[in-house]
Amino acid sequence: MVTMEMIIYVTLLVLTLVVFATKRLANKGNEKMISISNISFKSFQRSFFLVYFLALPGAWLQGPYVYKLFTFYGFKESQIVILYVAAFASSIVFGTFTGPLADKWGRRKMAITFTVIYTFCCLTKLSSNFWWLFAGQVLCGIATSLLFTTFESWYVHEHSERHGFPSEWIGITFSISTFWYGIIAILAGMISNVTAETLGYGPVAPFVVALLPVVVCGVVVMKTWEENYGNRKSGLCGSCLEGLRIIFRDEQILLLGTVQSLLESCMYIFVFLWTPVLDTGTTPLGMVFSCFMVCIMVGSALFSILSHRGYTEANILKNCLIMISASMAICCYTARPGATNIDTVISFLAFLVLEVAIGMYFPAISYLRSQVIPESHRANVMNWFRVPMNVITCGALLCLHVETISNDKRIVFGACLVLSLLGTFLCNRFILAFRDENASKKGGIDIENDVKSGKKLQ
Repeated sequence: MVTMEMIIYVTLLVLTLVVFATKRLANKGNEKMISISNISFKSFQRSFFLVYFLALPGAWLQGPYVYKLFTFYGFKESQIVILYVAAFASSIVFGTFTGPLADKWGRRKMAITFTVIYTFCCLTKLSSNFWWLFAGQVLCGIATSLLFTTFESWYVHEHSERHGFPSEWIGITFSISTFWYGIIAILAGMISNVTAETLGYGPVAPFVVALLPVVVCGVVVMKTWEENYGNRKSGLCGSCLEGLRIIFRDEQILLLGTVQSLLESCMYIFVFLWTPVLDTGTTPLGMVFSCFMVCIMVGSALFSILSHRGYTEANILKNCLIMISASMAICCYTARPGATNIDTVISFLAFLVLEVAIGMYFPAISYLRSQVIPESHRANVMNWFRVPMNVITCGALLCLHVETISNDKRIVFGACLVLSLLGTFLCNRFILAFRDENASKKGGIDIENDVKSGKKLQ
């Protein structure tokens, strides 16, 4: 008899073969990779990757077992929802200020602060006390805001301002980071699975193991990174409001931020839902997580392939939203109460499609943000993008307190379908605005060059 466990292990093997094939195809004829033969650029990349790839395992070692840990401690789903909401609400309340703080106080200092906060976050998971766990989730929300804004802001500033490398190379770095992001997450998923199953501490073990890379990350930042800043002239509140004004003044930034919020809302709601949908009691959650991460690597390779074939980052972003919409539409049927084994397998496959889309999304959105967000307020604006995402995610999770929705999660998947379809529509508008802006900039440069060369404008 074919079990869910066998399907997951076979899927992991097949996906591993697929990722190597797509990566080889992505590297074949990759003219952009010539750019990174620049020795100083490669050295700079390594200094960023070393830190970033130490920061990520802290999050990924915990990922597969957060929900499992809370059930291991005996909490009901309604209590677990509150703990998840605490993290997202923390990002709304405190995360909004981490961007301006990073711009004003220094991004290197905030990267070190991330490691300190995440260390305490891991330590709180050793307690079964609800309020200690609640405090840990609050810290986790702050740390997550720092992880996904401060490190990118530091890199873009160093790349463009300190070193003066071409902006086109930013996409190369983020494509590589997304690929290795997947490899690190796969290894983290396997390690978390092994430690949870063999050390005798159950789902607590991965949280202890996560301490090591986080602490080392902080030490490496202190030893190797230079400090850089964004806007330091305004006060904290004034800087926050200025970031909001920048978003509403520029249609491109507003549209891109809205698309990001809608897509990432689906992603974080999925983070909560995948465990109860797939866990049959014997499901190897660490291996499932590794399958998801291999799919992110496939998505990263597909991003490179599509880029080489002339697809713009904005069009790739739209394709990501279409894929997520398809995945959510499938789950609107298969995640029903009393789902059969076939339904669970189909849900698993739909989740894999979603993760491939996420793998394409990360390098695409990172490049587009680097093009439209002003450097002086980068971390600030990026944190404002996370506010509506966290509000939507909190609202969706709190709806699980309603018994009807808790028993039939298809309703939540239906809401995610609506969000992703809306994101697709707005992404089309962003593509038009981004294209028009680039065309006007190109026209201005052409005129300036004509004037410099002595040509008369007719």
